[in-house]
Amino acid sequence: MTLKKITIAIDGHSSTGKSTMAKALAKRIGYAYVDTGAMYRAVTLFALRNKLIRRGKVDEPALKEHLKRGDIAITFRPTKEGKSVTVLNGKNVERYIRSMRVSNVVSIIAAIGFVRKAMVKQQQAMGKDKGLVMDGRDIGTVVFPDAEMKVFATASAEVRAQRRFDELRAKGDTTTTFDEVLANVTERDRIDSTRKESPLRQADDAVVLDNSHMTLEEQDEWLYNLYLARAKN
Repeated sequence: MTLKKITIAIDGHSSTGKSTMAKALAKRIGYAYVDTGAMYRAVTLFALRNKLIRRGKVDEPALKEHLKRGDIAITFRPTKEGKSVTVLNGKNVERYIRSMRVSNVVSIIAAIGFVRKAMVKQQQAMGKDKGLVMDGRDIGTVVFPDAEMKVFATASAEVRAQRRFDELRAKGDTTTTFDEVLANVTERDRIDSTRKESPLRQADDAVVLDNSHMTLEEQDEWLYNLYLARAKN
């Protein structure tokens, strides 16, 4: 069976494991992987470190100027273990962009039009030759509306919050409570789905993946079989 090179777009709610499933699929089929959520988290981290966010308000003119000047350079670097880490201005920031400090305000940054336009431009350039798995909120609707394979990942808010809570505990966060994580997940859903610029929505031709009660193995096989069906010549 011959397979053609395609573009794979995985969208969905926060904490559905989009990055995990996208990375696993990309590794299995030999495709490049891009975590667009990490790109918005990196911009958020830059804004926090440069005091561009105060009391939930973003200094948009200053952030726009930084983007225009090229002060926010985001790339991905492979590790010896075959993983990928996010690099902001030459430094590995993977650990910092996953913190609750960033999670609490990333949706505000991601809702800004000029930020999304800047990130989408970078993302489209990355995928011009296909052979790419990209996950985010608007990949199948805005970044690659012609992607041959589109998936919309979802799960109950409680299940997603528990996954995020367990992840934080595994990374040594012993102060954040489950209720705080659940509130964060719910608020991010609201912001992502109601923002004016590229709101989170299921593309008309996307296949829904509800992984509330799936194992990672079941999820990986589901995605791989969908890929085989979409990539057949």
